[in-house]
Amino acid sequence: MVHPVFDNLPTTIFERMSGLARQYGAINLGQGFPDDQGPLPVREAAARALIEGSNQYPPMRGLPELRAAVAGHYARTQDLALDPESEIVVTSGATEALAAAFTSLISPGDEVVLFQPLYDAYLPLVRRAGGVPRLVKLSPPHWRFDRAMLEAAFSDRTRMVVLNSPLNPAGVVAPDEDLALLAEVCVRHDVVAVCDEVWEAVVFDGRRHRPLMSFPGMRQRTVKIGSAGKLFGMTGWKVGFLCAAPPLARALAAAHQFLTFTTPPNLQAGVAWGLDNHRAWFDDMPANLQRSRDRLTAGLRDAGYVVLESQGTYFLNVDLAASGIALDDVTFCERCVTEHGVAAIPVSAFFAEDPVTTVVRLCFAKADATLDEAVRRLAAAKAAL
Repeated sequence: MVHPVFDNLPTTIFERMSGLARQYGAINLGQGFPDDQGPLPVREAAARALIEGSNQYPPMRGLPELRAAVAGHYARTQDLALDPESEIVVTSGATEALAAAFTSLISPGDEVVLFQPLYDAYLPLVRRAGGVPRLVKLSPPHWRFDRAMLEAAFSDRTRMVVLNSPLNPAGVVAPDEDLALLAEVCVRHDVVAVCDEVWEAVVFDGRRHRPLMSFPGMRQRTVKIGSAGKLFGMTGWKVGFLCAAPPLARALAAAHQFLTFTTPPNLQAGVAWGLDNHRAWFDDMPANLQRSRDRLTAGLRDAGYVVLESQGTYFLNVDLAASGIALDDVTFCERCVTEHGVAAIPVSAFFAEDPVTTVVRLCFAKADATLDEAVRRLAAAKAAL
């Protein structure tokens, strides 16, 4: 009676490791959420809207002021010209945006190219829509694809490619030459690109996120997905954005109206206020996270771990084999949380086949004291393991 896609689908690795962290009183560097509560002025704007504004159904596509604010934000930060009336749909989080995209744009039998490591929602949602996954494996330390990999994955039956950049869990930002190559292949095969860009504001070392939508031939065939929860570090708000040319946006909105229909109006109002008025956040937030990244990286390297480069997101990765640890990532993470009091995520959990089993992901969006204590415990773990 249960659809085979969801029959016996396991609990996510994030929920499992967070559960173990609670059970053992461990420091949770596994699930990706910050220690703090997010920018107070944005929360205050949402609180005012809750008390003073409407709490009835807002427009299905989102509050007009939020759609206008999203368009303005992307015009300022990514040089995109989006029509807030016809090209932006507000969703209840980026995962709902993904579900709307897959539901509306995949027909049974369509092939969908996915890059591993991948967000765990992609595969069940693609399969439930009737799509046939074609997996491309990315490997550390650079996690890049090339022409041969794309040519092997794309075919005459390919209808969609899903790109996550900046890439969780790898923490890398796709370089322009890789994006240009993917755009070329998409145009040649007449493929829609669904771009999961929730980490677009969390990039480091002077980098600037460049959306695939901005490359030649991609404006009319790209679905760009953003997340207010990631933009403002408030992961529980679950406010997302779908951006696409009008023909695609109409299909996306049609699916969205039968998934969640709409999103809490006060949260939409708070996000709109923040995008328009709290601009300093988008300089201060990544700078603060970069300092946290550097603090955790330095501590781990002093403890003898080999740390891979983190170019964006809340995450950095440790190469266990290069660090002299002869354990697979799952075993290391289980022993680390139960014996040494630090929860991490095995990167093999982000693979559907042929996983990388020697890399562990850690979240650095935490207070300095939390990171320092985690380093102390991880140093003890390395000595013991």
